[in-house]
Amino acid sequence: MKSKLAITSLLTAITASLCCITPVLALIAGTSGVASTFSWIEPFRPYLIGLTILVLLFAWYQKLKPEKEIDCECETDEKPKFMQSKTFLGIVTAFAIVMLAFPYYSSMLYPKTEKQIIIVNNSNIKTTEYKISGMTCASCEAHVNHEVNKLNGIVNSKTSYENGNAIIEFDETKTNELEIEKAINATGYKVTDKKEN
Repeated sequence: MKSKLAITSLLTAITASLCCITPVLALIAGTSGVASTFSWIEPFRPYLIGLTILVLLFAWYQKLKPEKEIDCECETDEKPKFMQSKTFLGIVTAFAIVMLAFPYYSSMLYPKTEKQIIIVNNSNIKTTEYKISGMTCASCEAHVNHEVNKLNGIVNSKTSYENGNAIIEFDETKTNELEIEKAINATGYKVTDKKEN
């Protein structure tokens, strides 16, 4: 029973962060188009976090509550199996915490796309705001920025999942709005609108 509770809490913790884990895994696998696959889970994240915490608390309660004394002379001091031990429950708890906190540190896992920007003529610099649907966390922002910054001529890329947008500054002699839109859409998140700033 206790090991089932631990495994259940582990699964709910992973599910709660699946929407933020997927973009990182997609980047590693080189299949950026699947990044938004689990973004539908985001509205359920608070409930999954709550369920994870409740299951873990119940598992710890079950593990730490005093055992009833048995009135018999028989030997009952057998060592519990690893999956029923406090050590296993401690490992599961630590892993669940790491998974639940994933959205807060996931953007650090993206490689920095530093490149030298040479601007010949400032009149060629254009700024466009792209409205994007499907982003749910900082990992989504990092994924969009990473893909956009692969294009030549990108001067600055600032993406916000909270605002559901990306403000891209670019040299229109080296790239254009359509190429930027294609790069954003290739992540799996969709451009719903765009406007020049």
